Amino acid sequence: MDIFSEKTILTVSRLTALLRGVLEENFEQVWVQGEVSNLSFPSSGHLYFTLKDAGAQLRCVMFKGAAKNLKFRPDDGIALIARGRISVYDQRGEYQLICEYLEPAGVGALQLAFMQLKERLAKEGLFDESHKRPLPMFPRRVGVITSPTGAAIHDILNVLKRRFASVEILLYPVRVQGDGAAEEIARAVHRSKLPVISAVGHETDWTICDFTADVRAPTPSAAAELVIASSIELRGRLETLDHRMRLAIETRLASMESRIDALRRSLHDPGTMLGHLAQRVDDLAGRLELALHNSVARDRGQFDRLQAGLMHANPGRTVEVLQQRLTLLSVQSERLMTGKVEEMKHVFAGTAARLEVLSPLKTLSRGYAIAATSDGTVVTDTSQLTAGDRIRLHLHRGKALCRVEEIENPQECKT
Repeated sequence: MDIFSEKTILTVSRLTALLRGVLEENFEQVWVQGEVSNLSFPSSGHLYFTLKDAGAQLRCVMFKGAAKNLKFRPDDGIALIARGRISVYDQRGEYQLICEYLEPAGVGALQLAFMQLKERLAKEGLFDESHKRPLPMFPRRVGVITSPTGAAIHDILNVLKRRFASVEILLYPVRVQGDGAAEEIARAVHRSKLPVISAVGHETDWTICDFTADVRAPTPSAAAELVIASSIELRGRLETLDHRMRLAIETRLASMESRIDALRRSLHDPGTMLGHLAQRVDDLAGRLELALHNSVARDRGQFDRLQAGLMHANPGRTVEVLQQRLTLLSVQSERLMTGKVEEMKHVFAGTAARLEVLSPLKTLSRGYAIAATSDGTVVTDTSQLTAGDRIRLHLHRGKALCRVEEIENPQECKT
């Protein structure tokens, strides 16, 4: 059938199916590179995202079967290289890339997975320096956690037996590689109550366990050397300490003997020493007696001077002078108070006279009245009133309640 015939009418579903067939036939396997955006991890296990560059974007899907084999976790913003086939999602009429394989652009998938795992465990606190413990100086028992068939256990055993043959060694077999091994070992190291040396890597290689352990060794053999000092080295250190201790004791004894000799030479005849002490006591007694005599004489002279001063100062005369002064002050105070009262009377009288002139009561006494509305407002203009209003007149004596019968404007009053 010629689908491009002028009379051929296709449904949307039919046209979409024909387009899907064309795309799937011609783009069965393609490699695409772009930046990840709109990443989604639904509960179905499928992976949905968009690959984009500066000029276009492509919807992508990786189904659960392929997604579970990923060695890393994709994230928005990273550059990916995807391999898959082009198809059409009929329900939206969009073409999409069904991905079968993903790898980071510029960084290996395993390296990215390592970096992501390291970052996640660091946020959980597995690498905190505060959690690391020092190694014991002389361990009686050493545990080795590794594969029982690997070369590492043989290297460790050889080094430990050579350095300190009496140490007890316990082997605990464990998986050291494969899916989940890194995270499993790192968490076990973090939970350990005993200090841990990590020797999983080789020289410059670093593993997750290296960051978690208390101490990191470049090789298994180096780890064994860190565990315990060599018996030969310990013997040499003990001999050095013994020599230093003997030398310190001998030096101390010589110093003490010299001190004793100096003290022995400084000792005199006991009788002579007692005589010197008695002479010192007599000297101090004489100086004390002289000091007491001088103090008594000084105090007696001061007493005599005070007694003479009291004889010259007559208390009766002092009281008489004070009484005269008090009488004078009383008279002056009374005069001042009387004058102040008279002055205040004159001021008050003048003020009262001025207030009386200005008082509205004085005006009312001449036949005037004050009109106020029912709410107490003083009436000063006829515009405040209307016929029939009730007003209150304040007279010189008493008040009167009146009603307005007629209002005359100021112009009418003038005429």
